[in-house]
Amino acid sequence: MSSDVGEKYVSVDFEIFGNVQGVCFRMYTEAEGKMLGVNGWVKNTREGTVVGQVQGPPEKVKEMKYWLSKVGSPSSRIHRAQFSNERDISKLEIHGFGTRY
Repeated sequence: MSSDVGEKYVSVDFEIFGNVQGVCFRMYTEAEGKMLGVNGWVKNTREGTVVGQVQGPPEKVKEMKYWLSKVGSPSSRIHRAQFSNERDISKLEIHGFGTRY
């Protein structure tokens, strides 16, 4: 694989609404992010939602957005996925994919 030179990346923030806490949503999100090869983080909120950020090649980020909005963990029920602050970046600002507390 070539170096980062000339490659374009996308960064997007997300918030997932529904039955997404206590159903291993963060664990599955982290695993899906690693499988797709995107970088980012995921975290529960006090409001009962899950928030995070995803960075990577546009096509991979698009796949992750689909997973976050339509698939999720096996026991989750996603009512709505909100994506914001989507922007092009020249280099990745986050390394790896993890859960924040």
